[in-house]
Amino acid sequence: MKAIHLIPLALASALCLSTGLAAADEAIAKANGCMACHAVDKKLVGPSYKSVATKYKGDANAADKIAHEVRAGSKGVWGPVPMPAQAKISDADLKKVLAWILAQ
Repeated sequence: MKAIHLIPLALASALCLSTGLAAADEAIAKANGCMACHAVDKKLVGPSYKSVATKYKGDANAADKIAHEVRAGSKGVWGPVPMPAQAKISDADLKKVLAWILAQ
């Protein structure tokens, strides 16, 4: 098989892998209760994940900033409704979820 024929196969494999990882990261968000107040593409109690990704686009420190808001809670970042501190999500899962959110 020629190398040129492998390119579409490699792209398709990468897409399947990234889709599977995204689904796993969304499952982590659901399991930790994040989806009770947030949705991917619409505002619920808190902002949509697409809005979060847009707000922090190009910010190299975005994951650290958001992680602090998740751990400590926040108020006034997205309006008057405060976000309570979220201590139960593990550091590893939080990192995965934030990467997924910021990739929206």
